[in-house]
Amino acid sequence: MIRNSILDNLATIDQGIELLREIGAARYTQRIPVCFNSAAGGHMRHVIEHYLSFLQALETGEVDYESRPRDPLIESDPAYAIGQLEVIKQRLTAFAVENFDGMLRVRVETAPSDEPSPWAGSTTLRELEFLLSHTVHHYALVAVVCRLAGHAVPADFGMAPSTLRYLKTQSAAACAR
Repeated sequence: MIRNSILDNLATIDQGIELLREIGAARYTQRIPVCFNSAAGGHMRHVIEHYLSFLQALETGEVDYESRPRDPLIESDPAYAIGQLEVIKQRLTAFAVENFDGMLRVRVETAPSDEPSPWAGSTTLRELEFLLSHTVHHYALVAVVCRLAGHAVPADFGMAPSTLRYLKTQSAAACAR
């Protein structure tokens, strides 16, 4: 089960790498005012740093998605971002071999501002599923930003792997009729 989740995460990361190889630095950093003044680079940085937080948690047992470095280089340099995604792929691939769904503690983000954030229990599988959903949703925003900047994005960019599998079965069923 965890291996399947990792494979879906890896496929989604590959989509990001392919897009970053295409769009160039100008479109990667171009802010789109009607889209919360965001840029593809900001969304990719956000996604990458969530994966890095998770990978650190595999060593520490604790994940704090809010305690990220917010590295401006990831946000401004698509080649550097690709390098970070490649590292994430290598580490996830190595983790897939272990096929271990261990317990993690996750910092809760909803604590009142005058109280320390508590921790909640989770598992590596649950966090991989969160990362997949989180990445897909940010990719959908990246697709909008890219399209508004004049760059054609593949129709399936920002679609969940489960949706793509469903569409494929529907297409196959329609062809069989």
